[in-house]
Amino acid sequence: MRLRGVKRSSNVSDRRRRRSAGGTAGLGGIGLIAVLLIGAFLGVDVTPLLQDDQVSQSPSETRDLSQEEVAAGDFAARVLTTTEVVWGEIFPAQLGAAYRPPELILFSGATQSGCGGASASTGPFYCPADRRAYLDTAFFATLSRELGARGDFAAAYVIAHEVAHHVQNEMGILPQVMELRARSSPTQSNQLSVRTELMADCLSGIWAAGVEDLLEPGDIEEAVNAARRIGDDYLAQRAGRAANPHTFTHGTSEQRARWFARGFQQRQVAGCDTFSTDRL
Repeated sequence: MRLRGVKRSSNVSDRRRRRSAGGTAGLGGIGLIAVLLIGAFLGVDVTPLLQDDQVSQSPSETRDLSQEEVAAGDFAARVLTTTEVVWGEIFPAQLGAAYRPPELILFSGATQSGCGGASASTGPFYCPADRRAYLDTAFFATLSRELGARGDFAAAYVIAHEVAHHVQNEMGILPQVMELRARSSPTQSNQLSVRTELMADCLSGIWAAGVEDLLEPGDIEEAVNAARRIGDDYLAQRAGRAANPHTFTHGTSEQRARWFARGFQQRQVAGCDTFSTDRL
């Protein structure tokens, strides 16, 4: 992805220099994978965050960022700018409204959000309560080394996916889904979660189409591969577990890749309506 001429977004807050007084540290790759397998990955279900009350956000000292961390932060800020440009054009054109971009919070190890405490084990997430996306940039390495989703556009897709949840929030979809999930059975709640996630994948595809002039050969394949690597069935198989569709919260590898491709091909928000179709 060619980002050299793209400016850094001003809607980024970097908390990575802080050290928590309690010494809270993020999980390594293996610990993160274990959490991903139970569904706490790229989701909007904030229950795990609300239950986590042991994350301290009382900074006692600061630290210097590594060159890798600096580069990851710069990359994330530039990718965020591309989402602001794309959705800033799509909202008035297709939705008849102005787009209000989210703030991206970069953290290391642990942080606090409007949805509660979070650590690296939570993975990237969007908090509807404070309209912010949260990212521990160390996740990029986990995505590549542990999950096999390599390439800069795979990492960009992760950011675009969380911004897509913000788009859903701006459209009024997330509040409705969260209300429905609160009074649904566990199986029905999971089905609603899957539809929410697949819609976000589709919206990510629309973003990818909007930055087509920045793409390099193989970029779309990187995003599709990333979508496949975070499918519920693939993660279950990787852990040696039987895939149980009733427990899926994000969709299968095939579904995630297909809905991303649908967004990229159709380029219409209306075409990403996963709630009105019988075929996911």
